[in-house]
Amino acid sequence: MSNIIDSLPAQDGFRMPGEFESHAGCFMVWPERPDNWRLGAKPAQQAFVAVASAINRFEPLTMGVSAAQWEHARHALPASVRLIELSSNDAWVRDTGPTCVVNAAGEVRGVDWQFNAWGGLEGGLYFPWDRDAQVAEKLCKLQGLDLYKAPLILEGGSIHVDGEGTCIVTEECLLNHNRNPQLSREEIEQHLRDYLNVSVIIWVPRGVYMDETDGHVDNMLAIPRPGEVILHWTDDASDAQYERSVEAFEILSQARDAKGRALKIHKLLQPGPLFLTEEESAGVDQVAGSAERRAGSRLAGSYINHYLANGGVVVPVFGVAEDGEALRVLREIYPEREVVAVPAREILLGGGNIHCITQQLPAGR
Repeated sequence: MSNIIDSLPAQDGFRMPGEFESHAGCFMVWPERPDNWRLGAKPAQQAFVAVASAINRFEPLTMGVSAAQWEHARHALPASVRLIELSSNDAWVRDTGPTCVVNAAGEVRGVDWQFNAWGGLEGGLYFPWDRDAQVAEKLCKLQGLDLYKAPLILEGGSIHVDGEGTCIVTEECLLNHNRNPQLSREEIEQHLRDYLNVSVIIWVPRGVYMDETDGHVDNMLAIPRPGEVILHWTDDASDAQYERSVEAFEILSQARDAKGRALKIHKLLQPGPLFLTEEESAGVDQVAGSAERRAGSRLAGSYINHYLANGGVVVPVFGVAEDGEALRVLREIYPEREVVAVPAREILLGGGNIHCITQQLPAGR
């Protein structure tokens, strides 16, 4: 049984836990739209299988699949992955799925944010997005979770929390006029306090250069544990990313979290930079209303866009020189976890990466 709760998570004693806390499982959604994924999404599907298989080693994984793709996905995925029939417009469950909150008794509920495909008719990445807007409620009902309907256009990739009262976001995304133009910064902050049960909100100015989500925080930084952040970085002062990373470092260096701690900042070098090739661009169907995949465009590649599973870290790699150093740094940051590398350029070509295509279900009773 799943009910819509007419109150606020914070009032009810629920908080969003950190991703590093224990999970009951993970959600993903199968990619198939040919105007976003090249070659009919076949290469992307192979990458999704690799991500799902890696995560499924550490925790249960549920894959939402359209009726048309059911048989193919069942054949491609490990038998231990649970498949559910789920209508969607695309596969970005971090942004369309529920943000789950928990209370001290171990009860889990979902938060269903409003969704407009990263900007609606003003910069959004596809139209329509009606089925994506239903994904969070459907997944909550599948799990039997009560849910809150939040009056805020927000994507799960645009928030990071430490589970102890701190939330980090970017101004580039949350203050973008294509999300909630009627709301002030203070009103947006109040919604975050109400629905995530946080007391301190740290605003980083911008996300990764050329991130088509308008600078999602989950491509720019990660929270490995309370009191620490991992920051997307480049030492190349001539690179377009440099100024963005430096300004974020300065903000984070001066910040204090909800417990009054200064943050320990780990710098993680960016891959590349990476660019879309002619061949990759040619494999994408050009459809009105969908984001154009133009050859030569810079890709917002980032090792930050990884997923924390129970005892594991599933990290995107891109077949470039920086991969090895990124994995070395992440093994130092996560000594208690197994770091698993998954080739993920095909996911990046669609506009995001491993964190964007996953959504954790926190452990409860």
